Amino acid sequence: MNKIIVITGAGDGLGRALARRFAADGETVILLGRTLAKVQAVADELGAPHIALECDVTNPDSVRAAFAAIAARHPKIDVLINNAGVFEPFTLAEVRDDQLVNQLMTNLAGPIFCSRDALPLLRGGGHIINVSSESVSVKMPMLWMYAGTKVGLEFVSEMWARELEADGVRVTTVQAGQMMDETKTGSKWPMDVSMRFAQENAKVGLHLRERPMTHYNSVTDVFRAVLDMPADLHIGTVALSASRR
Repeated sequence: MNKIIVITGAGDGLGRALARRFAADGETVILLGRTLAKVQAVADELGAPHIALECDVTNPDSVRAAFAAIAARHPKIDVLINNAGVFEPFTLAEVRDDQLVNQLMTNLAGPIFCSRDALPLLRGGGHIINVSSESVSVKMPMLWMYAGTKVGLEFVSEMWARELEADGVRVTTVQAGQMMDETKTGSKWPMDVSMRFAQENAKVGLHLRERPMTHYNSVTDVFRAVLDMPADLHIGTVALSASRR
């Protein structure tokens, strides 16, 4: 049966790869993104019945409007993938207010806003998938805020799984490793920040250029498998890491 799948941060990266994968599988994809032009370009590539909606996950009013628009088209959805996230290294001494607030609101508050407004559409068989990061366990220097928001997301995911079981809603965390595709040309960080990030990680034995990286398309296979699990099987956390093979 065709699934209605909502993906946040669907304009590029893993979100775009997931949208392409599920559309190719015959599912209906609703692409959410802060920049409408980016998600609209992907939706245009995929064609009908897939649609793009502007949604700033850090803004509860924007989230409410997006899910109201979804509900007007689809009284039920099958899957919400909370993929939108921001990733930026810094130290405690130098972090700016806007950097703290942006990561906290995007990586933690955003999935909460989206899941809350998606819940009426998910009850009775829906699935929430929250995208986390291997940085939770790897503990990379200068990524304490990013990893901290993902730790928080993993905790609330576990609590939601218990809370929402009676509503027939499953909750899964996918803890992803380093990944990329052919369009990724490098970070947008200032050169000095990138260099310091590499240096600080090297000090604790994490040599960034030597670490393996997987393709976004490979990661989409895991999401497909999670969605295809029998209804009487719960998968709490899937931990992924790139392989050199």
